[in-house]
Amino acid sequence: CNQSAAPLLLPRLAASGSCNGHYFLAIHPIHPPFLPPVPGRRHHHKTPLPGARGRALVPAARPQLRIHSAPAPARGEGPRNRPGTDQMGGGSGGRGKGMPRAMAPVEEVDVAAVRYKPAELQAPHLTGFPLRAFVWLLESPLLGPLVTSILKKQNNMTQMLQHTVIPERPMFYPEYPPQEPERGVVTLGDDRDPVDRVEEALSCLAPYDPSGRFTSADEKNPFLYWKIRDFAYAYRSGITTPSAVAELVIAGVEEWNNKKPPMPMLIFFKADDLRKQADASTKRFEKGSPISVLDGIFFAVKDDIDCLPYPSKSATTFFDEIRPVEKDAVAVSRLRKCGVIFIGKANMHELGLGVTGNNPNYGTVRNPHSVDRYTGGSSSGPAALVSSGLCSGAIGTDGGGSVRIPSSLCGIVGLKTTFGRTDMTGVVCDAGTVEVASPL
Repeated sequence: CNQSAAPLLLPRLAASGSCNGHYFLAIHPIHPPFLPPVPGRRHHHKTPLPGARGRALVPAARPQLRIHSAPAPARGEGPRNRPGTDQMGGGSGGRGKGMPRAMAPVEEVDVAAVRYKPAELQAPHLTGFPLRAFVWLLESPLLGPLVTSILKKQNNMTQMLQHTVIPERPMFYPEYPPQEPERGVVTLGDDRDPVDRVEEALSCLAPYDPSGRFTSADEKNPFLYWKIRDFAYAYRSGITTPSAVAELVIAGVEEWNNKKPPMPMLIFFKADDLRKQADASTKRFEKGSPISVLDGIFFAVKDDIDCLPYPSKSATTFFDEIRPVEKDAVAVSRLRKCGVIFIGKANMHELGLGVTGNNPNYGTVRNPHSVDRYTGGSSSGPAALVSSGLCSGAIGTDGGGSVRIPSSLCGIVGLKTTFGRTDMTGVVCDAGTVEVASPL
């Protein structure tokens, strides 16, 4: 949960008895969170792990934060019943008034004895006009707080929050301890200039051999499936120019849009803006001063990542009205500094909430290899654009497979990067540590 949603979601979890009566706040990757020790608490790690400042508050084998406020058993003492707790870890019916709700540690819970007890929630079931009226009521500055307070009181949300103690400060983002440098691994500092980082990364690749692609400057080669270094070599050898490639991209986009059925890979596309970017790149090559190996390389950007001069709608019809775009996302800005040409905002599953790419607002992107099949989603447009050969790469977002699924179905490479590797500033979806911006 993100921080703003946690107060609303936690009582619901307690009421439904999910997760065997435990609040599961976060699942941390590789390293458990490291926080200063809490006085009077039992610590599972007697010695801090390398690089940690303080001790871990959760067992390494079970990296979840649990909520329990009653004192832990003394050293050597077996599990014991706590006042106000039962074997499910939840509060018992005989708990005294005002006694804090104590969530038992998982090792004290008899899982075999746990029985699911559905809670009765008094939540309205509304559709159509009653739903619109209810939303209007909730958003009303005068009546909204009153209605919200009544609903919380009916579902015991206020009582649960008041009588539940969280001794540890929840972590919404992981903290990684310093790691020893690995042999043969080049570390690219995040605070360095993007061009320098690209050049250093390029030096780690095998030398480029054009003989497999180009035999002479006059030979005509297929446009489809040129790689980034193929374009870079062709630009520097005078075989083609970014402006010439831009005209082919524009023609390709128009061709796909005019097919029956159409192929709406891009939600926002401006041919004049594309020609302007390509012309600037072509002039840099004519002067012999390209910015980097990415200069003149065509990229697409998923519609939930900010990229001027386009809005970010997340494939909805309204989102740009409540969230205007003022500047490029950090990931887009860094690529732009390297000379990348952005062809437009790529289609996607609406709000990223699906794995097919089906979109009723702008049309569904079809798989370039078989137009009667889905691309997968939610990064359907980026995958289709790369797969069709209209651009060498694209930026998508991935929370539960939104880059990996369409990449797999379209026969290209998609990577979900480690959280923190890519700056998420300027990305519409803020899903905490779940969502990342990553390449196709």
